[in-house]
Amino acid sequence: MLLELKRIHVPPGQRVLLENVTWIELEAILEELGEYRAARIAYDQGMLEIINPSLEYQCNREIISDLIKALLEELDIEFLSLGFEKTGSR
Repeated sequence: MLLELKRIHVPPGQRVLLENVTWIELEAILEELGEYRAARIAYDQGMLEIINPSLEYQCNREIISDLIKALLEELDIEFLSLGFEKTGSR
C-alpha cells in the first residue's frame, strides 16, 4: 500500500471511504489493523468503509448488552457473552 494506515486518523463518530480497494489490499489492511481494533470495517465490491464508533454508540451498546443479560438471567436462560473488548485485552 502506498499510504500507511497508521497515518490515517478517524475521529470518534466519523468514517473514511476508500474506493477501488482490491481483496488483497483489504487483507493487508485487516492484518495491519489487527484483530483487536476499535474501528469497524465494511467492504463491498471495492469500496472499503472504516468507521470509528462514537463514545455515545459505545455507551448505548453497553447499556443494551447489560439489559439483555439481565433479562436472560431473570428468565433463567443460559447464555454465553462473546462480545469483543475495545482494547487489546480480553
